[in-house]
Amino acid sequence: MSEVIYNTEEGLQKLKDELEQLRTVERPMIVRLLSDARDKGDLTENAEYSAAKEAQGMLEAKISKLEDVVARTRIIDESKIDTSSVRILNRVKIRNRKNNMVMEYQLVPESEADLKQGKLAVSSPIAMGLIGKKVGEVVDIKVPSGIIPFEIIAISL
Repeated sequence: MSEVIYNTEEGLQKLKDELEQLRTVERPMIVRLLSDARDKGDLTENAEYSAAKEAQGMLEAKISKLEDVVARTRIIDESKIDTSSVRILNRVKIRNRKNNMVMEYQLVPESEADLKQGKLAVSSPIAMGLIGKKVGEVVDIKVPSGIIPFEIIAISL
């Protein structure tokens, strides 16, 4: 059985919008390219036709993957999120105990991760180390550069 993917309403809408774009804009464009290339004659030595066929295959694979993700996605009810311990969609303020740097991240599904916006994928090493922990706890998290001790300062929505 396929694994359920948790997402916010905003994240699911982005996926649906992308899928709609691929179906209504990209797919017809590739069909036109194939038709134009087919009209040029011999398909065995037609590089345009080969390139369009390859692009069509990649597009169809992407559409299929997005359809699967949308079908398996379940919306996270943000009103039922607990802030007594770190969970998905929580904002977590942490302090790196090695250099005293304070950071704040929101733990989000992989599809919504964006470090520039402070959105950390729930499957990342730091997020996985923080899940289930409470304010005041110190957590040693293994990252590619070694083990870093983080103190949880605050948890919010």
